[in-house]
Amino acid sequence: MSNITKTIILLFLMRLTALHAVESDVIVYGATPGGFCAAIAASREGASVILLEPSDHIGGVNTGGLCFSDSNQTVRSTVMGLFDEWHTRIEADYTSRGIKLPYKVSEKDHTHWSYEPSVAMRITKQMLDEAKVKVLTKRVLKSVIKDGTLIKQLRTSDGDFSAKVFIDTSYEGDLMAAAGVSWTIGREGRGEFGESYAGKRYPKPLMKISGLDDTEKILPLITTDDAGPDEVGDKNVMVYSFRLCLTKDPAKRIPFPAPKRYDPARFEVIRRYFATGKATAMWDLYPVPNGKFDANNGIGRQFSMGLVGGCNGWSESDQAGRAKIWEAHKQYTLELYHFFCNDSSVPEALRKQHAELGLCRDEFASYDHWSPQLYVREGRRMKGMYVVSQKDIIDNPLKDDAIVISSFPIDSHDCQRVTTKDGVRDEGTILPVRMEGRKHGYVYHIPYRSILPLPTECENLLVPVALSCTHIGISSIRVEPTWMILGQSAGIAAALAAKKNVTVQKLPHATLREHLLAQKQVLEIPVLAPPSPESPKKK
Repeated sequence: MSNITKTIILLFLMRLTALHAVESDVIVYGATPGGFCAAIAASREGASVILLEPSDHIGGVNTGGLCFSDSNQTVRSTVMGLFDEWHTRIEADYTSRGIKLPYKVSEKDHTHWSYEPSVAMRITKQMLDEAKVKVLTKRVLKSVIKDGTLIKQLRTSDGDFSAKVFIDTSYEGDLMAAAGVSWTIGREGRGEFGESYAGKRYPKPLMKISGLDDTEKILPLITTDDAGPDEVGDKNVMVYSFRLCLTKDPAKRIPFPAPKRYDPARFEVIRRYFATGKATAMWDLYPVPNGKFDANNGIGRQFSMGLVGGCNGWSESDQAGRAKIWEAHKQYTLELYHFFCNDSSVPEALRKQHAELGLCRDEFASYDHWSPQLYVREGRRMKGMYVVSQKDIIDNPLKDDAIVISSFPIDSHDCQRVTTKDGVRDEGTILPVRMEGRKHGYVYHIPYRSILPLPTECENLLVPVALSCTHIGISSIRVEPTWMILGQSAGIAAALAAKKNVTVQKLPHATLREHLLAQKQVLEIPVLAPPSPESPKKK
């Protein structure tokens, strides 16, 4: 078959399928915080927008249990745009019901901002409705139809969709991968980008316990007896976990469901650690309005809610594979909770403390009060026009094509748990790297080029969540405030590219900058006042 014949057949098939495709100016795939902000921003620029979500849940972790804004560790005066509007509207929602919050969004300090998932969901839906974004759930991406370097159509589990410009805002980078854009996953070695924080990391104390059972086999919850050379990278990603909304209030409290099965032997390594006199809770708890708590994996804890090693393969899996990994994380969390409430190795006071907490009767009712969203801290990362690395965060923060100011500390949760002849160690942790004497990380620009694929691979796709960066880069970028602003920037760029009929790579940054500022973003890195004497030193 000649190339001419193949081209004619391709054009015929494209025209045939296009007759049945739903069309819009911009399609956003993934209703994460970056996704709903991208959709709202594009619509506010006058584009018609469809937001596709593979699950039945809108808002990602922002409405799925993450109730404690990580912006407390940023320079808040630079975290504006839709992120600031979203939080301002949450505050107004509480005020309208006579509830006084212990913070004001207008005060750009390091106060803890928190909110209930149900309120976050209400505000998210209101903003999408007001922007007239067409939101369609349970649309799992099946394939992408391209014409050269242009995406023409997405085929999903429920319908086909075409647009001028597409935005991949999935945590995993699913659309990017399906479109044939280059990507990576895991961790770089120290030499690849000259990153001192790359490679293997062991900041937590050695646990002086044996990681082997009586037959010399590795105990459960330990991932390896060979972490690999310190300077070399690997395919491991930092742990995932749930962000559970909990309460002690008897009127709101729902008991934790019993695990489907419980194997006491699974937690032998924790028993041995607790026997050294260092028992701690299974989570970090953050207070939330109305007597609730946000339960998070403890980055500094030796054992917590994160299932170390359990998230590897998530991004590369299909929906069935991800469902199994999701269930494995839930099973682990329920078993761990049962262990903390009942095992004799856990101090009695700690057992009682855990038993007092339960799920919230008025949260996630459609999901048996359990969070519907696994906290995907890190997925695929695009190999795009510019790779953000440690040097861009610490040494060279200024960029001519800036679309976001980021300032969250570089931090990574555990990637491995290793047993050696000396004991057991958590590996991969990067405890928060902050500017000296400050509560926030280094302040730096994220360039437009980092959300752009190579033009030889795709010219009408933007990737603001699974963007082009190293593992060290994503360890600072990966929080929802940054992703929300990146999503807003991508939405504006997509709408402008569609309107001007140019590829996303050829959209002039001067034009984009004008519209970013009009949507109340901040792009000038501020001159910081001297740190106060009581501010924490860099960790």
